[in-house]
Amino acid sequence: MSAPEPPARPGTPGPQAVSDAFDPARLTQARHLAGLAKKDLAARIGVTPTAVGQYETGATRPRPELIPRLARALAVPPAFFLAGRPHGKLDGSMAHFRSLRSTRAYQRAKAVAFAEQVWELAHALERRVRLPRVDLPGFSGGEAHPGVDLPREPAQAARALRRLWGVGAGPLAHIVRHMEAHGIIVVFPPADEDAATVDAFSTSQLPRPVVVLTANRFDDIHRYRFTAAHELGHLVLHGDIASGDSQQEREADAFAAELLTPRDSILPELPGRLDLRRLARLRDVWGVSVDSLLYRCREVGLISDSAAGRAYQRLGELRGQPGFAPEPISGYPGEQPVLLREAFDLAVAETGLTMAALAAQLAWPAARVRELLGMPDPRPALRIVP
Repeated sequence: MSAPEPPARPGTPGPQAVSDAFDPARLTQARHLAGLAKKDLAARIGVTPTAVGQYETGATRPRPELIPRLARALAVPPAFFLAGRPHGKLDGSMAHFRSLRSTRAYQRAKAVAFAEQVWELAHALERRVRLPRVDLPGFSGGEAHPGVDLPREPAQAARALRRLWGVGAGPLAHIVRHMEAHGIIVVFPPADEDAATVDAFSTSQLPRPVVVLTANRFDDIHRYRFTAAHELGHLVLHGDIASGDSQQEREADAFAAELLTPRDSILPELPGRLDLRRLARLRDVWGVSVDSLLYRCREVGLISDSAAGRAYQRLGELRGQPGFAPEPISGYPGEQPVLLREAFDLAVAETGLTMAALAAQLAWPAARVRELLGMPDPRPALRIVP
């Protein structure tokens, strides 16, 4: 016989109260965040997979004695399962994944649940702090250009967005900061194996557009910047279209290339004949990889397909050499998301918000809030020397 569950702490809802007001969608969200199948969760709490399915559809509610077990199994407070809090429910078919073919279904579900939590955190902060308004034409929640749509052709859309955002035609510094300044939430996911596989994804189906970028999969600032521009392309071009079409990926790539290296601006700077050292210098000016610049040279007809093939082979031999080696993202603060963290800091300074109060409002563990804000664990680390 299992030991009786300890009583709830003062000020927290007891198991009976949670069972009476149980929100089935919260159980699904927590299970997806934990990366568990129904059968795995069922085994942890001592019920059948069918019972878990019934809890998630709302056909039945878990008995009060199961609430603490669910909370422990899913690493959330019991109050997480209460109905009534804002929930940014997201249809996974409307999220655009950078590495869709290599991403398993449970990893996509976990990533979608993460994006829902990101919006919930932003919503909680926005009750205390005015975040930058959404300035993305065509986005249903946009405020800056109501009724304005960008062209559907990728390169034209990229040029139009540059004009609307007033960034000129030259190198685009700090693309992530530009996205945040125009109301787009950009975040890093928790550093785990599933996040590394997902790589990056975006959605415009929440009240604010959300872009999730995995910083450490390749840890190369140039690839990372292109990925950010690629996801911005999805928001601009495919916000109302279900994901999964390879044509969409090609269009997002074309958008990113034009956004980062506008054809009319980059063309006069590209060498008339193959010159990898010249391209390496341009990499530092424009903030894109030599591979991308090579592709641009071939695209505009400066080099042939065969010459490009030889150049890529030579480029592979130069990996690791100065001018060709990956540069870590940590060296570029302007490309690291800060919107949510700075909103929290401002709310603390101006409204007296505390981490404990924010965690209680969201019904999350405080460690989860710190994780999404990109804050280090404040606890001192114990190290054992062998």
